[in-house]
Parts: sequence; C-alpha cells; structure tokens
Amino acid sequence: MNLTENIKEALRSVKINLLRTVLTGTIIAIGITSLVGMLTAIDAIKAQIEDSFSGLGANNFDVRSRGFSGGRAVQGGKTEKSYPAVKFRDAQDFKSEYSSIGMSTVYSTLSGAVEIKRGSKKTNPNIRVTGVDDLYLPIKGIKIEDGRNFSNTEIEYGSNVCIVGVELVDLLFEKEENPLNKQVSFFGNRYTIIGVIEKQGSVGGGSGADRAVFITVINGSRLDRRGTFRYTITASGTNPINLDYEMGQATGVMRKIRQDGIGEEDSFEITKSESVGESLEEVAGYLRIGGFTIGFITLIGASIGLMNIMMVSVTERTREIGIRKALGATPLRIRQQFLIEAIVICLIGGVFGVILGIGIGNIVANTIGPGGFLIPWIWIIVSFVICVFVGLSSGYIPAFKASKLDPIESLRYE
Repeated sequence: MNLTENIKEALRSVKINLLRTVLTGTIIAIGITSLVGMLTAIDAIKAQIEDSFSGLGANNFDVRSRGFSGGRAVQGGKTEKSYPAVKFRDAQDFKSEYSSIGMSTVYSTLSGAVEIKRGSKKTNPNIRVTGVDDLYLPIKGIKIEDGRNFSNTEIEYGSNVCIVGVELVDLLFEKEENPLNKQVSFFGNRYTIIGVIEKQGSVGGGSGADRAVFITVINGSRLDRRGTFRYTITASGTNPINLDYEMGQATGVMRKIRQDGIGEEDSFEITKSESVGESLEEVAGYLRIGGFTIGFITLIGASIGLMNIMMVSVTERTREIGIRKALGATPLRIRQQFLIEAIVICLIGGVFGVILGIGIGNIVANTIGPGGFLIPWIWIIVSFVICVFVGLSSGYIPAFKASKLDPIESLRYE
C-alpha cells in the first residue's frame, strides 16, 4: 500500500464508522472551540478598547501635574518633593508658546458627579463635566453629530454654552425633540446646548463621553473659587518620528513657565498617549496566555479520549490488520493508516471547533461592548496545527500497537 491508498483507506474507514467519527470529532471540536473562542473574544474586546482609545492618537502626549494629583509622590521608598499642580495660567501660557511648534488643548475635569436639570427632569448625580477649549474635540478625535463646536468668541469670553453626550439627550429630551439651543442647568447656572457629540460607545458597561458635558475652559475656571482645579494639556505632535523631539521642546517650554531651576527636577510630568495602548497590549498578552493555557488543557483531555477510541479501533480491526500484513503491508504503512485516520478525525473536529469558536468569541465580545465581527486567522492556523499535533500524539501509540501485531495471530482473532 502506498501513501495515497492509505489516505483513501483512512477516509473510507472514517465514513464507515461515521458515528464514532462524529463522537470523536465532537471531543476535539469542544477543545478547539474553547481555545479559539476565548482567544477570539480577547482579541475582539481588545480591538473594541483600542477603537475607544483611538482618539488619543499615537502622536499625542499629555502635560499634567506631577503624580496626577500635584501632591507628594513616593518612589523607591522615599517621599519625593511636593510640587504644585498645573494651574490654568500655566496651561494657557504653555498653549500660547507651544503654538509655534504644534497644536495643543487645555482642559480640566471639573467634577464627575454632577446632576443636570431641565425643567422637571434631571439626571442622576453621575455626569462628568469637563472644561475644554475649541481644539479639545479635534485632538481627542471626538466628532459632533448635531450642532457645532465652541467658537473663538465663546472660548474667549467663557460663554454659558455646552456640548453634551447622547445619553443626556435621551434622559432630558423627548425622542423627536431637538436639543440644540435648549437650556440645561448645573453648577447653579443655565447653559445653552450648542452641540451633541457622536455616540462613542464603551466597553465594560461604562458610558464615557456619552454621559458627559463639555463647557468652555474659561467658564469652568470661574468655578474654581478655592483654586483646587488641576489642568491637563494634550499636545498633538506632527508625526511619531519627531514625537520625542517635540516632547523635549514641550519640556523646555513648561520648565520656563514653571520656573524650574537648572538641575532641578521637572515640577510636572509628560506622558505619551500611546502608553495606554502599550498597557492594553500587555494586559491582552496575559489574557491570551491564560486563554491558550485553558484551551490547551481542554485539548489534552480531548487527545486522551481520541487515543482511547483509536485503541478500541485497533482491537476491533485486528483481523483486518492481519489480512493487510498477509498481503504485504509493511509496519510503516499500517502506522501511517492509523495516524492518517486520527489526523483526519482531528481536522474534522477542528473545522467545526473553529467555526463554533469564532461565533461564540464574537458573541461574547459583542455582548460586553458593541463591535464588529473578528476572524482571527492566526489562531485558526494555530488551531489546525494543534489538530495535526493532537492527531499524531494520540494516534501514535495505537498505530504502533497495530504495526507490531503478528499477522498469523491477527488472522486467528475473532
């Protein structure tokens, strides 16, 4: 028997023992489903998170108060010097001087627990209000669905106007009612809605910009009666190649504004926006390792089940093996026949497992957060390689046993 005949015979055996093939393939399919399903879900969720953070841009960097809070930072077991927070005047001066290098936006989160009112309707006290300028939305990649952005005059005079998220519109307005030029109240003032931002969506049940209100940064600074607000600057670099150089220029500009002495540490910090993506990739890597480990353990159980079934198949076909050997089949061809049969069964189970895994993984990902349909080609290829490996490892011992059977004893077997 040559290799081609062995393949045909293996396929014929799979067809004759269809029920056994289906049951064995189901075992493999369950293992592949768990592997591909988990990895697909992880990659799909990661893609959603990356899309949510895509507005940050790979060319952006933030200038903010040291340690985020402007207080004391602890490093190496020692309490560092306390640095004052970045204030409104610092941020405005930086934006003015940095304008010759590139664009930047100044903003401050005024509160994350605000109640917005309109007539008899009001929201829960969980709305985030942020003071921004006219470049905040373009730099952060937030699009306006209805209305417009802040004008230069509104920014300069700190007018009582606001841009809101779609969730606020749903809460405070009727379904067909146009929110533009309508007024809402918060912080004891009335604000006119001039824009509604495009639905952002979120991962993990949060609301993000959909449950947010943006007012002009100067208007927000007037609410800082105790001087506790802290301001952040996001600068947009020209391209990733020049980003480090532009961050160095930004550092020099801010040190001058903050009057940091020669040899002294920076009284602020500059971070790349892409660090969010790097952290996300690191977390996703750990999740993939965990998912692959769990799926591989499931496949080990499946391979043991396949090996057991193949051992039974060898016992059932002892007389057949004897006839083949009597007709001149070598031990190598006998081993090949059973190995090919085991691999074919694994590949059949693998095809169904991959289809189920892709479907389940995308369903899980879209349940957590709305997103597209992801087909993980890399994991599909890895799954089929694993199927071949499982078929070889599970079928080798039964195939070796079959190749060592004595032809005379095999022909006597009943």
